[in-house]
Amino acid sequence: MNPAEKPALQKKNILHRLHWLILSRIVVATILLGIFVFFDLKQTSSHPGIRFQPFYSLILVTYLLSFVYVFLVKIVKSWLVSACLQVACDVLLITVLVHLTGGAGSVYSVLYPMVIIYTVIFSDRRGGFLAATACSLFYGSLLLLEFNGFLERTPSELMMETPWNSGYMYSRISIHALSFYIIAFLASFVIEQEKATRTLLAEKESALDKLGMLHRSIIESIDTGILTVNLEGRIQSFNQAAARISGLSVESVLNRDVQSVFPEFNALKERSSRIPAANGSERRMEMRIRKGEREEQILGCSLSVLKGSRGEHLGHILIFQDLTDIKKIEAAYEKSRRLAFVGEMAAALAHEIRNPLAAISGSIQMLKKDLKLDPMDERLMKIVLRGKDQLENVMKDFLLLARPAAGNREWINLDDLIEEILESLVYLPDWTEKITVEKNLSGSATLCANRTEMQHVLWNLIVNALQAMPCGGRLSVGTGTATADTGEESVEVRIGDSGEGIPKEIMEKIFQPFFTTKERGTGLGLAIVGRIIENGSGTLAVESEKGKGAIFRVCLPRNREVQNAPLHLLENSRAA
Repeated sequence: MNPAEKPALQKKNILHRLHWLILSRIVVATILLGIFVFFDLKQTSSHPGIRFQPFYSLILVTYLLSFVYVFLVKIVKSWLVSACLQVACDVLLITVLVHLTGGAGSVYSVLYPMVIIYTVIFSDRRGGFLAATACSLFYGSLLLLEFNGFLERTPSELMMETPWNSGYMYSRISIHALSFYIIAFLASFVIEQEKATRTLLAEKESALDKLGMLHRSIIESIDTGILTVNLEGRIQSFNQAAARISGLSVESVLNRDVQSVFPEFNALKERSSRIPAANGSERRMEMRIRKGEREEQILGCSLSVLKGSRGEHLGHILIFQDLTDIKKIEAAYEKSRRLAFVGEMAAALAHEIRNPLAAISGSIQMLKKDLKLDPMDERLMKIVLRGKDQLENVMKDFLLLARPAAGNREWINLDDLIEEILESLVYLPDWTEKITVEKNLSGSATLCANRTEMQHVLWNLIVNALQAMPCGGRLSVGTGTATADTGEESVEVRIGDSGEGIPKEIMEKIFQPFFTTKERGTGLGLAIVGRIIENGSGTLAVESEKGKGAIFRVCLPRNREVQNAPLHLLENSRAA
């Protein structure tokens, strides 16, 4: 709280208590009025109400004074003066009431402690003793005046008549005075204890609030997703890291069934129950969630039982991190490791096999020239030469997969390159007249790249689409341009088929080296395509549904390396 606001708050609290004091006085007066009316109606006198006429007047005065107090609170600036005035008037009125109801024998002397108690509540122990002193003086003075005849003792049919002597009088005064001071002491002690308890409770509540705020701050600040689930399987807490990882807002997740957010939660709970709790490293598990329509995330999870202060089972707490990028890095590392192995193997094969292949090819060509061969020998030599060519092509694929991208770049029109490849498809053994070709070429798909590599990419993708339709179908080829958020222009190539599609279980493997579903394939075609696209800072994606074919999308920057070069250099590049 701001220190400047404390005086205003204290004043507000004092005024609030003064108003409550006035209200309680009215309530007490109303109760007394009810008692008087009850006994008044019970009288058998022919003039009911006459005997209690002074009491009604006293109650009326109390009501009038209460309204006066309300105005005084607003007018008088000092609350102490207002409070003292009310206490003095209350003691005086109670004394008058005691006098009217029998003096020493009046039961209404019990109202004195009420004044003492509320004075203690309103002020402190000192104020309580002052109120006790005032009550003792007024009550004692009343009894002395009545005993000495200065005031006429009012008889009361409600009170039992008692012997009237000095011993009785002084004992009444002493007992009442002592009780007043005892009440003041006990009331102040109880009030002080209550204030101390309330202060301690407020301090503990403040400390608990601060601890809770610190706990929430820690939970919300860490980069690890944390959620708690109750026994009914509903999410009770969901920190900001969890919202960021999952892509869901905290408000949309709270009190939802955890299965609707994390479908693998129950399976995760079953696996966790089978893992020994002592081995923390073994309790790390993985699960997959879908963020958006297509993006899938891999989460590293740890599930624990949430227990209360007495060890009771309250639910579960799930801690998770996004491992998607880490898994991608691991996959990239594994791919690089494989490519490094392929490169070493390709270099060795190039050295060890190319020279013998050249010798074999030269020898066969000389034999064909020098020898007169019958048709059977001629056919056998053609088979040997064809096998030699296939082996050389495999070696070229190995080298192309392992070798970095070539440095000679030029402006290429992909539309023209696609037309050349489509014209040559009719000479392939996989071609059939049942295949229809749909072209949607933009005419502006030009980019700066290595021509041989682009030809290899397009050829492999188109031939793969052709091979996916052995009984015929539709081959679609399209190009286009796009502009990224960064302002960079890109060229997109779409190659699709109407074959059986690619099963989901092998979708992630089709770009891995040596993976193939063909009987005579090497598993290098798509791996080389992916390598070339990656080296060109492009992207390669595939969409496929079972029975609906597949679509390969290639997106390459139009001219990432030279897009900021002077215009005449670009023109020279185009001319080349």
